[in-house]
Parts: sequence; C-alpha cells; structure tokens
Amino acid sequence: MKSRLAGKLPLILAMSLLGLLAAACDQATSGSGYGGEGANARAGATPGVAPSVGGSAAVKPTPRAGATAPASAEANQKADKNQVVIENFSFKPATLNVKVGASVTWVNRDDVPHTANDTENRFKSGTLDTDGEFSFTFKSPGTYNYFCALHPKMTGQIVVK
Repeated sequence: MKSRLAGKLPLILAMSLLGLLAAACDQATSGSGYGGEGANARAGATPGVAPSVGGSAAVKPTPRAGATAPASAEANQKADKNQVVIENFSFKPATLNVKVGASVTWVNRDDVPHTANDTENRFKSGTLDTDGEFSFTFKSPGTYNYFCALHPKMTGQIVVK
C-alpha cells in the first residue's frame, strides 16, 4: 500500500496546487463589480485580424535596475495622465479619455499576470507580468473597449476624441 501511495504523491500534490490556484482566482474575481462584460465584449472580436489597425503598439520591457525616472514633476504628470494601472484585478481608471495621437501605457501592479486586449483586435498587450508595461498610440478617434484575456471580467475603455 505504501508504494502505491508514493507513486501517486506527485499527482496528488499537483492536483492540490491546481485546486488552490483555481480557488484563489475565483475568490479574487468574484463579487468585485467588474461589470461582467468581458466575455460578451469579446463575442464580436474577429480572430486573426491584424492588431495594428487604427494605431501602433509596443511592448515595453520591465524597467531595469538603476533606471532613472523622468527629470521633472511635469513629465511625471504627463506620463501618468495617459496611464492605466492594473491593480486588484481591475483597470484604473476604468475609462480614460485621450486625444487622437496620444499614447496610453498600461502598467501591471498586481502580483499576477494580466493583458490588455482590444475587443476588436486593434491592440493586444501580450502577457504583462508584475511591473510589465504596454503602450499603444491611438491614431483614430473612437471608443476602444478592452479586457484582460486571463481574467475576462476585467474590462476598461479608452475614448479617443
């Protein structure tokens, strides 16, 4: 009996860890008021559409040790103005208004990976680990709804005028 149990121990441990991870994800996203539109918002997305329609995207690497911050408070304010922070399984601000030609940067401050994907496939961030950043330049006016592909209840919106 001991040898049969020892052979199944790695499987038992792996299944236990998966169960704990699933429970943590469910607890972190349930009842958080994300609007529940993520899955429905993706329904109109067209797979295989080039992500650069209407703008251009760039994934920024995580800042390296010793990197310097912008020199002035004015530069910091301008950078923060067009920034979406991902924290506590939400996009903050949930809606951001910008002018045509503005670049928006998403920064992941959560301890888990997230994405920022347009519902019409105009941009996709790829997976952003903690402190990871993604920027996109909005060249066309309109409303850009987006969501986290890993946590579809997380939704946000960029309004470009």
